[in-house]
Amino acid sequence: MIDSHCHLNLAPLGTNITEALQLAKQNGIERIMVPGITPESWEVLRQYTKQQYSDILPVDTAIGLHPYFLPSDIGAIPTLIKKLEEAVARAVADAKGGLRSAQGCSPTAQGCSPTAQGCQPTAQGRFCAIGETGLDGHISVDINIQKQVFHAHIALADAYDLPVILHHRKSHHLLFESLKATSFSGRGVVHAFSGSIDIAERYIERGFYLGIGGTITYERAKKTRDTVAHLLRNHTDSILLETDAPDMPMAGRQGQPNMPHYLKDVVTALADISDIEPSEIEALTSANYERLFRPKPF
Repeated sequence: MIDSHCHLNLAPLGTNITEALQLAKQNGIERIMVPGITPESWEVLRQYTKQQYSDILPVDTAIGLHPYFLPSDIGAIPTLIKKLEEAVARAVADAKGGLRSAQGCSPTAQGCSPTAQGCQPTAQGRFCAIGETGLDGHISVDINIQKQVFHAHIALADAYDLPVILHHRKSHHLLFESLKATSFSGRGVVHAFSGSIDIAERYIERGFYLGIGGTITYERAKKTRDTVAHLLRNHTDSILLETDAPDMPMAGRQGQPNMPHYLKDVVTALADISDIEPSEIEALTSANYERLFRPKPF
């Protein structure tokens, strides 16, 4: 299993990363993606790809600006975007160095599979995405500020051929408008997807994967469960697992922080609404993750 969206740097996970990774590994987690949300988070996440953590569990990272944390002053946005661009450029340079020093596996070598045993870029954590970014129709940050920052992320994803991690809330129509306006033809994942079958199909047509998390564990979430059941019948190659820990608590765990080792709850819920065995769900979603966040030679 791979947790495709987990905020390891946030409390209480961030207070004991080693314990969180050990618990995850003990419960069948093979890899974790941690998206960036603020400039302050980027340097913290940069440390997560180091060997000391990879010896427990590989941690992949992304660089982004979550709409929740954007300033309300539009005059501050150009400087913030410049910081984003510089951080991504530095992460790409670091990733190049890591790939060059990977023992026994060149990502450009013929026959090097991203999942091959001994392929160091997969054995270690890696920077491999832009995000978390997106548009949110439920917060006070001006939507024009959100769009300006979102478009900057899309430009970076295009420039470096990296997937983008999308946040949404009451904003699917705005996201589609922005993706069209920017002529984005790349790939990415819609984090914590909870939309209709029609919305899901539209994202898949654009090459996006859909992140499925704790919402699916609640029987009352009928719309989401119906949509995900459709995906399990027709688009198993477009689904990723996620916890969004420490947020999005699973059913039966309300009132306590979410944890990456609870990801099995999502697998169980997916198996319950389909005729697919849990082990197969784990295997196919892990393969989807590796295909989306594949190691890059840049």
